[in-house]
Amino acid sequence: TLVNRVVSHLVQAIRGKDSFFSSIERYSAGSYYERVKISEPNEFDIMLVMPVARIQLDQSDDTGAYYYVSFKRSPKEKGWLKFLEEDGKLSAFKMLEALREIIKQEVKNIKDVEVTVARKKAGSPAITLQIKNPPSEISVDIILTLEAQQSWPLSTQGGLKIEQWLGTKVRRDLRFRSLYLVAKQNKREKVLRGNTWRLSFSHIEKHMIHNHGNSKTCCESDGPKCCRKGCLKLLKYLLEQLKMKYPKELEKFCSYHVKTAFLHSCVTWPNDSDWHLGYLDHCFQQCLRFFVDCLQKSQLTHFFIPQYNLFSLEDKARHHFLSRKISHELNNGFPVFHE
Repeated sequence: TLVNRVVSHLVQAIRGKDSFFSSIERYSAGSYYERVKISEPNEFDIMLVMPVARIQLDQSDDTGAYYYVSFKRSPKEKGWLKFLEEDGKLSAFKMLEALREIIKQEVKNIKDVEVTVARKKAGSPAITLQIKNPPSEISVDIILTLEAQQSWPLSTQGGLKIEQWLGTKVRRDLRFRSLYLVAKQNKREKVLRGNTWRLSFSHIEKHMIHNHGNSKTCCESDGPKCCRKGCLKLLKYLLEQLKMKYPKELEKFCSYHVKTAFLHSCVTWPNDSDWHLGYLDHCFQQCLRFFVDCLQKSQLTHFFIPQYNLFSLEDKARHHFLSRKISHELNNGFPVFHE
């Protein structure tokens, strides 16, 4: 309720402050909204989505995930022009800065709750709000997102291999959905200009996690229940606990890594009968073994962009560290859960 109140206030203010941002819409992503949060809900992801028409995407590296965005024709809304670089590329950095400034001014006008804007984290696409909520604090990541009604780039063609799990028709329908791009610095760029955008599929992930059954009745009120969501919760929780224990060694790992491993597991074991509610223990361990295998090979393929390895090869030592810690948990009945 608190988060909704703060975010609604900000969205209204952003729309009113600058006519350029008047078409912005909020979209709630992340584990809380996928109903897979285990611990206290103290972190939220909110995407602020801006529709954008007739854009051209040029890959900025070989991952197939990062792009430069430019307009095919001069945009009708002239407000876009102030965010273009000399070469016509749309600057994620400039747009984020403009949005951050409005938010920084506006949080001062929010009554009866203390909201501050956290300092910028290098390379993070988010504007982070801290909301005082005694005895703790809630953090809300606001992520600037472009929404384009156009076909997905070539790099996604072989991804989303859900034919056996959710069906060919669902795959086709999902690929007809809008394309999302988030303002995200590509660290591989020779000169860091802050004008790259990264593909985002959080709206598709949220849909798949809500509609996760091979049969259409899985987990519906009168349908058979499965343990898929329970599995994902445990995977995220285990990583969270290990990260708290080894913050320095595991800082590069995030819940998106286990979510990706989980989605691959859903494809490997596509049938609802593989995920019977009573099999939670078995399924959780099966997913974990798959993830450990990815860590040992330093290879975790992006679910939507098959050429993109989410594990960087220079982090091999970190991968092996985490794989050892998880194997220890697996073989000893998860001591970290009882600490």
